[in-house]
Amino acid sequence: MTNANSRDLLAVARSVVDQAGADEEVEAYVGWTRRSEVKVYEGEIESATAAETMGVGVRVMAEGRPGFAYAGSLDPEVVADTLVQARDNASFAAVDRHSAFVQPDRVEPVEMDHWNDAVLEMSADAKFAMAADLERQVRAADSRISGIRSAAYADSAGEMALASTTGIAVADRGTGCSVSVSTMAEADGQTQTGWGFDLGRDPAKLDIDKAAADAADRATRLLGATQPASTTTTVVLEPRQAASFAGVVGGMLSGTRVAKGRSPFGNFVGEDIASPLFSLRDDPTDQRSYGADRYDGEGLASRPTPLVSEGRLDGFVYDGWSASRLLGHSTASAVRSYRSTPSASPRVLIMTPGDRTLDQLIADVDDGILVLSMSGLHSGVNAISGDFSVGIDGLRIRNGALAEPLREATIASTVQRLLTNIRAVGSELEWQPSGTGACALSIGDVSLSGS
Repeated sequence: MTNANSRDLLAVARSVVDQAGADEEVEAYVGWTRRSEVKVYEGEIESATAAETMGVGVRVMAEGRPGFAYAGSLDPEVVADTLVQARDNASFAAVDRHSAFVQPDRVEPVEMDHWNDAVLEMSADAKFAMAADLERQVRAADSRISGIRSAAYADSAGEMALASTTGIAVADRGTGCSVSVSTMAEADGQTQTGWGFDLGRDPAKLDIDKAAADAADRATRLLGATQPASTTTTVVLEPRQAASFAGVVGGMLSGTRVAKGRSPFGNFVGEDIASPLFSLRDDPTDQRSYGADRYDGEGLASRPTPLVSEGRLDGFVYDGWSASRLLGHSTASAVRSYRSTPSASPRVLIMTPGDRTLDQLIADVDDGILVLSMSGLHSGVNAISGDFSVGIDGLRIRNGALAEPLREATIASTVQRLLTNIRAVGSELEWQPSGTGACALSIGDVSLSGS
């Protein structure tokens, strides 16, 4: 199945569904991916990797009992055995009628074509040349650049198909590519790091100049950083950090988490949970995003879903299971691979821009911090209670202007308080590798722990 195409994958999925018995439902999800990466160090190839994976995941629903199995092969005998294993697993499962497969609805998919043959046709020499050029530009950007941790070109191609006994039969495909660099800068015995990137769907349109300049700037602007004193202050999250914060909030608005009682916002639909300046939606139909897609992981057409509108909680994102549990309807927010069953998650989070640039947000702050990096998001955020404690590096804001660099500080609050204390939202929407579209955020009354 090398160089699989969507019709081949859909045929495999349908062949599984065609074997369904009269007393069961069957769903087959088939996937194929090809990834490559070239890393450069000191003008030479450090590593070159290429990997291709494919497989099938089969779900069975028999007498209210769900079963699942997957295999990393599309060999007909293996696929047939995967169906047998899913049936066997269902026979041992507890009854869960909420696991019934979604029914087709009347939402039509948004037309989008994210396939570019240029990604597959790009030569190894061309990939090396882009990574080498990136490394060269970063080294030349500033005399304080002391080393390059990694300079890389990467690309991917993927296809999926899904069929079920409820009448769903869909297929889709897409390609993508990126350049990224992690660099180190040194001065007065101190070393700082910076990371820059650009991504898209056409290798010829990747902006190496932008990625190099961003990495060099982020590494050098924190040189000489010191630990600040503990205080309560205003923090301004640049778009990259605001995207991380939006991801935390979006994860708490998963119907799966709400159904299991693991979200702090489960009982607040229709109530204000944030500043009226803050709005957030999930919209995988927005083709400006790298994460845009025609279908979700259960084969429903993608659609926009409002989450927070001017501070008020509109609702959650649902897959079939969580929608059934909470007496709602799927928002086409199932995410999965052939190795997993679906779960509800935002797919393309997008913040609604405000009316002030990042520079204007900074100018409005008498004393605060521009946050350039956050660490410990996975361990420092409690997704059930909303407790929030993460490490930060950034630049002091003094009298509306950027001042000295800061490091080794911690900001502590709760997600709920951070949302309600948003004082301004930036006007510049930036797209992140995660697919999120984010704007800068100015947040007041944040506890800062330092020296």
